[in-house]
Amino acid sequence: MQVTETQNEGLKRAYKLMLTAQELDDKVNAKLAEAQPEVQMKGFRKGKVPLALLKKQFGQQVLGEAMQEAVDGAMNKHFEDTGDRPAMQPEVKMTNEDWKEGDDVEVELSYEKLPEIPEVELKGISLERMVVQVDDADVDDALKNLAESAQDFDDRRKGSKAKDGDQVVIDFVGKVDGEAFEGGAAEDYPLVLGSNSFIPGFEEQLVGVKAGEELEVKVTFPEEYGAEHLAGKDAVFETTVKAVKAPKAAEIDDELAKRYGEESLDALKEKIRERLSAEYQQAARQVTKRKLLDKLDEIVDFDLPPTLVETEAKQIAHQLWHEENPEVQGHDHGEIEPTEEHQKLAERRVRLGLLLAELGNQNEIEVTDQEMTQAILTEARKYPGQEQQFFQFVQQNQQMQQQMRAPIFEDKVVDYILELAEVTDKEVSKEDLQKAVDSLDDD
Repeated sequence: MQVTETQNEGLKRAYKLMLTAQELDDKVNAKLAEAQPEVQMKGFRKGKVPLALLKKQFGQQVLGEAMQEAVDGAMNKHFEDTGDRPAMQPEVKMTNEDWKEGDDVEVELSYEKLPEIPEVELKGISLERMVVQVDDADVDDALKNLAESAQDFDDRRKGSKAKDGDQVVIDFVGKVDGEAFEGGAAEDYPLVLGSNSFIPGFEEQLVGVKAGEELEVKVTFPEEYGAEHLAGKDAVFETTVKAVKAPKAAEIDDELAKRYGEESLDALKEKIRERLSAEYQQAARQVTKRKLLDKLDEIVDFDLPPTLVETEAKQIAHQLWHEENPEVQGHDHGEIEPTEEHQKLAERRVRLGLLLAELGNQNEIEVTDQEMTQAILTEARKYPGQEQQFFQFVQQNQQMQQQMRAPIFEDKVVDYILELAEVTDKEVSKEDLQKAVDSLDDD
């Protein structure tokens, strides 16, 4: 097959592939001859069917296969010879659309090749890593929050009015059109006012009630209510208030620790200290990673495949548009044109993505099966009761696997670079670390 270069501009490449009619006919004959020993037709013994008859019977089918194999083979050989790596799927199309059997086959191959990535002296990179020490005050604050979350309720003084945040113990019977409905009654039900756990408007009418008081709570079920026979209906709940209780934080003691699965208060404190330390380290890593990527973006420069940048810019513009317009759930809106800011961000992402991919490949960094399994299990926990279905979905979806593998691979490459770079620890306050983390969202 003849290969002629027709474009060589920047990273764009285009070639004309010419497969002569004779070459194609030879390939068809070769494939038929290869299959001939296994073919059996009426009137002929197995393997004795004449080649001319085989060609008449199967020629058209084999012709398409031979053409595809020839083009694929020429493409593979071209990439082997040139060393080019396409940035995206190459575009292949026949240029003589009126082709008929007996004509030469003309094919155009076009693509953008990946650029040559310059070497980076990783040991020459200097970074500062923020370190936050967990002090006793941090642990005490966390303990107070846990105690408030595990709050108890004590009876208010007789005659006290219920306030938002109080717990009222009630009996109630719900009726629609004067008839009680199934599931609309309960006794000794503990309801925290302001928890929004009941029908909209119900809890608000209990603010100010006293123990022993009886009242009718009038509400309207939402139109989208789960029970269709109640959706949109007006209802009256005949309610008796049996107790009004004020919230009280749980005592910070061994009993609190046991509520959270620890044997003692000291064990709970140690667990909190470990959790806070891990949180600070993770936050500091995010800041360090951004500093590293900023540094790499400053010192590395190379040509970028235009189509990759364009695709990335459109994705960024689309994502940001939906963040600014959360009420729009679908994607049937008009085309969103990327701005200059989107373009610059896309160039940065593509440049850093190609650089990290190259560093990972050069240093044989891979995502292991165990790491992928752990990532899938972690993500599956976000879908309680559907973990197995999610796991099977990912196993059968190559695109989803790639989406989950990419950040793991990136983090492993970043860790590799940080091991070689000169990283100096600097102790800072948790407030300074929080400011640094907040600034990541502002960029």
